[in-house]
Amino acid sequence: MDRESLDSNNMMNTRDCLQRAWNNTMELVRDFEMYSKNIDDGKVSGTFKKMAEEQGMMAHNLRELFNQYDNQKK
Repeated sequence: MDRESLDSNNMMNTRDCLQRAWNNTMELVRDFEMYSKNIDDGKVSGTFKKMAEEQGMMAHNLRELFNQYDNQKK
């Protein structure tokens, strides 16, 4: 993380927090999708599939917030 990403208290700025949260959520989507396809137990597989869909919605919402925030700052 570069110095421009940190504020005066060494905290991440809003844009970087949104971007990092989106990236982390997308990674969970990929993981849960993979688990749902590789697990033989139908109940567990279905649970992971549902979790992937829920995380996908969260990722979508985070990306929308990021885009709105990023466009305001230009």
